[in-house]
Amino acid sequence: MIPSPALSGNEQNPTALRVHNLNVYAGDHHILKNISLEIPANRITVLLGPSGCGKTTLLKCMNKLTDLYKELKVSGNIMIGKDDILNTTQNIPFIRQKMGLLSQRPYPLPVSIYKNVAYGLHIKGIRDKKLIRFSVEKHLREVGLWEEVKSRLNAPATSLSIGQQQRLCLARGLAVKPAIILADEPTSALDPISSTIIEKLFKDLKKHYSIILVTHVLRQAVRLADHVIFMCDGQIVEQGSPAELFSNPQTNELRAYLVDGN
Repeated sequence: MIPSPALSGNEQNPTALRVHNLNVYAGDHHILKNISLEIPANRITVLLGPSGCGKTTLLKCMNKLTDLYKELKVSGNIMIGKDDILNTTQNIPFIRQKMGLLSQRPYPLPVSIYKNVAYGLHIKGIRDKKLIRFSVEKHLREVGLWEEVKSRLNAPATSLSIGQQQRLCLARGLAVKPAIILADEPTSALDPISSTIIEKLFKDLKKHYSIILVTHVLRQAVRLADHVIFMCDGQIVEQGSPAELFSNPQTNELRAYLVDGN
């Protein structure tokens, strides 16, 4: 393994999130091993690596979803500004509002298209109906869905195609005004056209959000990444710009992965 390069936290290269010495155990199994990294703000950071290397577990730590698994032992620090979300007195829903999570498959709520987005506003404590209507339209436009659904906002969310459902879930997440979007292989269940739409959205959204994208698809990483973190066996093997990593890999693990992925 080679040391991971530190990212600058200055004004030109602000940091959205810092992870320090993160370890995750399930019994005797060491899942994440001494993970330390920095996520640049307003960039797409890709967590890349083979299946089972710990990418999704790392994402779950960032959203405290690891709390749902009593068998997991988590230690270390995950900092957003001065807040350590692993060791905090803040309530978990408040922490999760800082993270917009997009899963592999969309999970719309069993209510209307409109109420799916409005739900995100309700949990922020917004009750003004006029403001809610304005915000629902705003966030549906933000994900390119408004023109497709504006005439059927009261239809069940499940009546949408799976690609539309994924964009609806993204709109619902954006409604709580997160600082960071966590995306766990968000296009793996989508057709190529829907995948392209989601990828274009991420490129647009990074102007306002920091995006952490988990993928094992090398071509997607090449298309989207501003910063790449390559993981293997629960560790960070290499990280840096796509040009650095993909043209001049420094480890046998990454070299092998690039060969297999082409």
